[in-house]
Amino acid sequence: MSEVRLSTTSYVVLGMIALRGPSTPYDLKRAVGHSVGYFWHFPHAQLYSEPDRLADLGLLELSVEDSGRRRKTYSLTGSGRDAVRAWLAAPTNEHFQMRDIAELKLFFNEVGDPGNVAALAAEQMAQHRERIAVYEGMVERFGTQPSAEPRMITLELGLEMEHAALRFWRALADGDLDGLRAAREHRHDRSE
Repeated sequence: MSEVRLSTTSYVVLGMIALRGPSTPYDLKRAVGHSVGYFWHFPHAQLYSEPDRLADLGLLELSVEDSGRRRKTYSLTGSGRDAVRAWLAAPTNEHFQMRDIAELKLFFNEVGDPGNVAALAAEQMAQHRERIAVYEGMVERFGTQPSAEPRMITLELGLEMEHAALRFWRALADGDLDGLRAAREHRHDRSE
């Protein structure tokens, strides 16, 4: 096991099965789409290939239907649970990574038309408002369920990030980046 390298996708698969129990690749795809897919993007085809690899490593147990579609269902083994727990306990030394196309476009904005920045800001404000509404809807639906409480923490982080992005794009659209900086400095001064 020590020479086997597990990817983040490996841990997503193991973690999802740990949370939801025996799962088919389709089950995993749906579960990811309604949860970590909001903040961790990867090709969903990996959810169909990675479980077989993890089963070959002894981290998942595979059962196949005898007839019909011969659907594959994967269950977590003791070694798989140990792998997830070791990963959760290990330090996370990597800095937060964001792959935001809007931020990339903003960086190169001087090459384009000056009106592109205003259009980009308007698009981004709409997208962040929409995502905030989705997250707030999740809080309304699941926020009081004790079983969902541990995952609601992640939703709170998502809401904070969406509100921060919305504040930035609104300030940019309003031509008030100085006001944004002043508000940030004020929050920083209060936290000390």
